[in-house]
Amino acid sequence: MPTLAEALTQGTVVLDGGLGTLLEARGHDLTSHLWTARLLRDDPGAVRRAHEAYFAAGARVAISGSYQVSYEGLRAVGLAHDEVDALLASSVEIARDARDEAGLRADEAWVAASVGPYGAARADGSEYTGDYGMTVAELREWHRPRLEALAATGADVLAVETIPSLAEVEAITAELAALDVPAWVSMTVDDDGSLRTGESLAEAAAVAASLPRLVAVGLNCCDPRGIADALRVLAGATDAPLVVYPNSGEVWRASERRWSGDGGGLADQAAAWRAAGARGIGGCCRVGPEEIAAIATRIARRSRIR
Repeated sequence: MPTLAEALTQGTVVLDGGLGTLLEARGHDLTSHLWTARLLRDDPGAVRRAHEAYFAAGARVAISGSYQVSYEGLRAVGLAHDEVDALLASSVEIARDARDEAGLRADEAWVAASVGPYGAARADGSEYTGDYGMTVAELREWHRPRLEALAATGADVLAVETIPSLAEVEAITAELAALDVPAWVSMTVDDDGSLRTGESLAEAAAVAASLPRLVAVGLNCCDPRGIADALRVLAGATDAPLVVYPNSGEVWRASERRWSGDGGGLADQAAAWRAAGARGIGGCCRVGPEEIAAIATRIARRSRIR
């Protein structure tokens, strides 16, 4: 039975799109600091149906709704530590249930447990700046319990996502090495291809590449127009498979809690991303099932040509 790591070395795997923004598009209010975590608690069926929509569109990796789940955020609404652990576990189980409902086997579709950055838990847009004022040791301590809880779920991979700084890459990589679980590490970059802090993407990729059970290195939650160039930087820094799932092209205005600008057309760029080394391709914020279906069609067509 192939693992996700094996599948990424054998061909191109379609990832899902933006879970939270799909739920918003379906009428769910995610404006609180809990974001998708609120629906994991209050309406898990809605989360499962969103995963099912991406599987139906052709995605073969479901990224769980645990991105913004934090002990501090849920403590504020009365949940104890063990209840947060249970919520993290449920996020993975919901994605597995969606895979079953979609009629997909565990050897053809995979569940990734989302590990968001510290900034996501702050819900203030700081994942797009990396301006935390925290040391590597402090970030390790903060990430440790959530990583341990997600590792215990037996997810196919821990999807470390939207990491904006070298310090946070170093912190999470150190914790993952101790846990000895499969993981991918995906950074978010600015328009110039550097990390959101201005630090080197190549240096961050080299740190991630030290993981003994690294599944992939990648880019997500950034402007699609700079992806091809950034992928070439990653390809020069690591031999690991590359994953890419950018935003639609719209820009998140954190102070106004809204998106602005134009988006769409990711499928038109999928061939260029594959040529630049991407083996996992999907979308992040504001990328819905229709765009994932278009990406899946382009990838399937390209595979037939080759």
